[in-house]
Amino acid sequence: MGRPVNQLSDKWIKKTDIPPGLYGDGNGLYLQVSPSTTGDEQPTKSWIFRFMLAGRARKMGLGDLDQVSLKDARRLAQAQRLIVVDGRDPIEERNARKLALVADREVQKAKATTFRQCAEAYITAHQAGWKSAKHGAQWTATLETYAYPLIGNLPVATVGRSHIMKILEPIWTTKTETASRVRGRIEKILDRAKAIGLRDGENPARWVGHLDQLLPKKTQVSPVEHFAALPYKKLPAFMAKLRKRDGTSARALEFTVLNVTRTANTIGAKWDQINEAEKTWTIPGELMKGKKGKRRPDHVIPLSDRAMAILQDLPREGAFIFPGAKAGEGLSNMAMAETLKEMGYSGDVATVHGFRSTFKDWASEQTAYPNELSEMAMAHTVSNKVEAAYRRGDMREKRVRLMQDWSSYCENPAPAGDNVVQINQVRERA
Repeated sequence: MGRPVNQLSDKWIKKTDIPPGLYGDGNGLYLQVSPSTTGDEQPTKSWIFRFMLAGRARKMGLGDLDQVSLKDARRLAQAQRLIVVDGRDPIEERNARKLALVADREVQKAKATTFRQCAEAYITAHQAGWKSAKHGAQWTATLETYAYPLIGNLPVATVGRSHIMKILEPIWTTKTETASRVRGRIEKILDRAKAIGLRDGENPARWVGHLDQLLPKKTQVSPVEHFAALPYKKLPAFMAKLRKRDGTSARALEFTVLNVTRTANTIGAKWDQINEAEKTWTIPGELMKGKKGKRRPDHVIPLSDRAMAILQDLPREGAFIFPGAKAGEGLSNMAMAETLKEMGYSGDVATVHGFRSTFKDWASEQTAYPNELSEMAMAHTVSNKVEAAYRRGDMREKRVRLMQDWSSYCENPAPAGDNVVQINQVRERA
């Protein structure tokens, strides 16, 4: 004789005076009546499925009575019985389904993350390692202008080659350098999105083996732009005019010209980089421009008498030699360019960076110093053997004399030393 089933009725389970306890319906289904926790409310009623698995008694909730009818409770209990008969645990399987649903919702939520959100997260994650806040601002500005209008609100998982081409094609031949930077930044953002599981597959912004087959090389569409440089014959007059100006920016510009440095090196110069006894300025290798990922050696600059005089006249307030308007920061990267403009030198006549070319032309045409020596003065890469040679003994002395001769020329165009020759002599030797 089988066990009794369907022992409960819809009318009975809705009674309000059922004492607390378990009331079996059959096939492991029970109505559980629990007393109110406050004592002034009706008892709560819920469905329980009880079963034995591997000799262990277990019970599984099937929902409250006001949400699950008797008919539905019987159906649910029968489904769980079939799982038990198969030797499986219905509780564990239900928990697994819940976890899978949660994981799937998280995946869908993650894949709905927009390109803009990923870009902002990338900038936040990397800006601490960037040299300046300006770099992060440039990232944001270029993405705001070129990428966000087209793909900013797209799920990052859906960004494809066609989107990248729509961004790059209109500016590839007209703003090639900007387009190249935009492409590189998008590539990095998409790489990070893939690394954290927000997208799959190849990176559509990758250049090698991908976009290089669809777009012409930068060198084919963008001629190299040179910074306007003042002819060296006009330099002494310029320097005389510059020395009459007061202010940090004027002294920074003069210091830059005398030491043939880049803007970033001058505005980032700190007092602890100066060795007054040796009359040198050592720029750390990590601050020097070079190939990505390649560690540059420290750049040691012999300081001329005039360069030392500039330093001696400057107040020592804080770490930076040329402090900016904001406390604890160096001079603005536009300060020296503004000084040039105020002096009447527009960008098509002279630029701060262009004075490096002025020096190179002077060294090549007016002196007998080896090319490698002037290249080292400009912190250009030369062979390791050459650099090692110029760091020793008399070679170091030649570097000292080169910078002093350059300083002397900046004050007076007349020859100043054995290594400085008249221009006609240079032409005769050529």
